[in-house]
Amino acid sequence: MSGIAPTLGDSITTLSEALTLEIGLFEAVHRWISLPECDEFVGARRSKHTMVAYNDSIYVFGGDNGKSMLNDLIRSDVKEKSWGRAFATGTPPAPRYHHSAVVYNDSMFLFGGYTGDIHSNSNLTNKNDLFEYKFKTGQWSEWKFVGKMPVPRSAHGAAVYNDKLWIFAGYDGNARLNDMWTINLGFGEKVWDEVQQKGECPPTCCNFPVAVARESMFVFSGQSGAKMTNSLFQFSFRDKTWTRISTENILRGAPPPPARRYGHTMVAYDRHLYVFGGAADATLSNDLHCFDLDTQSWSVVQPDPESDAPSGRLFHAAAVVNDAMFIFGGTVDNNVRSRDMFRFQFTSYPKCTLHEDYGSLLTKEECQRYCDIRFLVGEDEEKILAHVPIVAARSSYLREKIRLAKIAMEKHVEKLFTDNNKVNDIHATDFLEVKLPGANCDAFRMVLDYIYTDSIDPSKYGNKAEPDQEKNTLLRIMDVYQLAEEFQMSRLEHLCVQFINTTICLDNIVEALKNADKLKLDFIKEQCLRFIVKDTNFNHIIRSAEFETLESRLIVQILFRKQMPPSKTANETMFDLSKNSLEYDMQNFLHNTGKQFCDVDLILEDHVIPSHKAILVARSGYFEARFRSCMPNETDKRVNIKIGEITPSKKSFDTLLRYIYYGDTKMPPEDSLYLFASASFFNFSNIRLQAICKQNLERNVTHETVIDVLEAADRIQAIDMKKYALELIVFNFKKVLPVFYLLGREAAQIENAGQGADIGHLGHVGGDMWRRNDKKRLANEAMWVFSRRFIYIKGIRIKPEYLPSMPYVQNTKGNLLCFFKT
Repeated sequence: MSGIAPTLGDSITTLSEALTLEIGLFEAVHRWISLPECDEFVGARRSKHTMVAYNDSIYVFGGDNGKSMLNDLIRSDVKEKSWGRAFATGTPPAPRYHHSAVVYNDSMFLFGGYTGDIHSNSNLTNKNDLFEYKFKTGQWSEWKFVGKMPVPRSAHGAAVYNDKLWIFAGYDGNARLNDMWTINLGFGEKVWDEVQQKGECPPTCCNFPVAVARESMFVFSGQSGAKMTNSLFQFSFRDKTWTRISTENILRGAPPPPARRYGHTMVAYDRHLYVFGGAADATLSNDLHCFDLDTQSWSVVQPDPESDAPSGRLFHAAAVVNDAMFIFGGTVDNNVRSRDMFRFQFTSYPKCTLHEDYGSLLTKEECQRYCDIRFLVGEDEEKILAHVPIVAARSSYLREKIRLAKIAMEKHVEKLFTDNNKVNDIHATDFLEVKLPGANCDAFRMVLDYIYTDSIDPSKYGNKAEPDQEKNTLLRIMDVYQLAEEFQMSRLEHLCVQFINTTICLDNIVEALKNADKLKLDFIKEQCLRFIVKDTNFNHIIRSAEFETLESRLIVQILFRKQMPPSKTANETMFDLSKNSLEYDMQNFLHNTGKQFCDVDLILEDHVIPSHKAILVARSGYFEARFRSCMPNETDKRVNIKIGEITPSKKSFDTLLRYIYYGDTKMPPEDSLYLFASASFFNFSNIRLQAICKQNLERNVTHETVIDVLEAADRIQAIDMKKYALELIVFNFKKVLPVFYLLGREAAQIENAGQGADIGHLGHVGGDMWRRNDKKRLANEAMWVFSRRFIYIKGIRIKPEYLPSMPYVQNTKGNLLCFFKT
């Protein structure tokens, strides 16, 4: 939400500069496709190889075929879907695997790896040599150095940034490493420099992938011996500092990180990192995991249902060409090497800003004017402002409290109007008031954070300098859990339990038990008791000084629990985190529970659509500017929806409201056409909606939807889409013809009925999108021009035998001729 919405003309101009429709054949997003394999006479099956992308080609070097190491260079043309041997001159690197390869300008640079004869187990050694392959000339050359160099290594990571090659970690034949080296690939002195790393450096590791994004290098998992984890580390090239990206310290219900693994790949595309394959706890995975760099959260990518996905594998290779990821080779089941190539189609929508937009209602000062409820929290009745629609959507308990407060306010207002002496006190009723005497203020603010954003960052609360910050954070989350129980917010309860289970440790367990007992949180108390009586924890805890501070009854409970035989912990029921999420609750609020809390009417021709001002303000700069300019006048209670000369259809505007309320982007192509052309008018936080509409139009206009799209394009004068729709009708005329019969009958009804006829809803074509005058006009505007032997449609001629015998209406001014059955 930002600024004042532009005019329609400005909107479409700005949008056309940012996004252009490219109608044609496209691959479905998130779809795996199996491509032609590499024939044996071109290149062997392999694993532990490297693969890089240059222009529209993929280059694969080295690896092993199960019997020997390789040093061939093969090339795949991704457009032609063909394989061949790459042209090469000069002396190539010796056969090797677990080396690295990167692209800089028009060259591939290959470093290190493991060489020798694996068949006879002789001459096996790690290397630290650096080779350059020039794509344009096919020339191999080795770079020579004097002075210090990285120790020979294999299974390391390599990246290019700021004209330099960066080498990290790996295995030197005796131990895993975590050192870093860099060398200038462009102009300047060609010498190796060891990087002095700062921050939380990853453990020594090998067989891990790296990816470069946002001036940083990312490392995920890998072989680290006993220290092997599923942590994601970020190295900032600018300040040479490592950071472990923590995802467990924020309550938000996001899926956990992928399991720890090695031999996997990771690539960067748009704002995401994609992790595929690898050996994950002795299982070969074929899930595709995605890390969002903006939200710092993991998810599992659900592939298109028609995907031909690769099987689980490790030591494969991956590269990105344009907007797709290619996977080649690797070791699959039974230690078999693969020669398969797969393509995965990315999508690059701008991020969904739903959570951030609603969160701005709490954080932005200009949004305070839209607050309409005041919570009186705690014994001191501290005043905390909020917005009725958001709070009512998330908690059934608070929704009932708000309903009762509305009734109380209505009675109060009625009393004021009947008492002339108190009429000046009417302004005291601007806010609903709800008292929460038993709530902790910090905990309630954290619950509000969750209500608006679906997440809680505990680090925002408390003093970071306090000595017991982690312990106090745990206690605050227990207060949040208590409120979640009271407010009947089961998803938040579950997230609190998850956080507490991952946070309790030997140092804070006694304090956690005391607090759970004090707050009467029986479930949390049970979790604490289970932790204490574990054999690995018990002796340490009962000997601690904190244990002596427990009340005797709690000590008795612990000792009694310890004497009981170990109970088999039943598997906890899996909680569906998608239920009662922000999206889920706002969807339910729009369609069901929110009707009694509407405070503004949206007028769309003859339709009155009750809505919620705070939600519209949070999501749309247009509505925020509209309401800000009207306040405090009563005229802000009704808003006419008209964009320039265009009044959207009820159906397309319903689609827009679903996007506003809960971020839904499912829509038919005809709705996408309207929203693509006008969505920027509403001034959303980014162009996500337009990008989705664009892709929907480019990929989903078919003979089944083309008539609706044609009518929509005609109505908003989208000339290019109208032209494409008409051409699509020509090439699918037999399939589209039944719908034209219907359109023809409707046009005939209009002609025969006269202007006063009530033709109402005219069937499948157009639905509620077209009024009768529009339908009549479209029916007499044409793209059809007859000749004696051919019908010309946009310069394309169709033989008349393709058409049934029927009379027609011709309009010399228009573009469309409609046929009528005889």
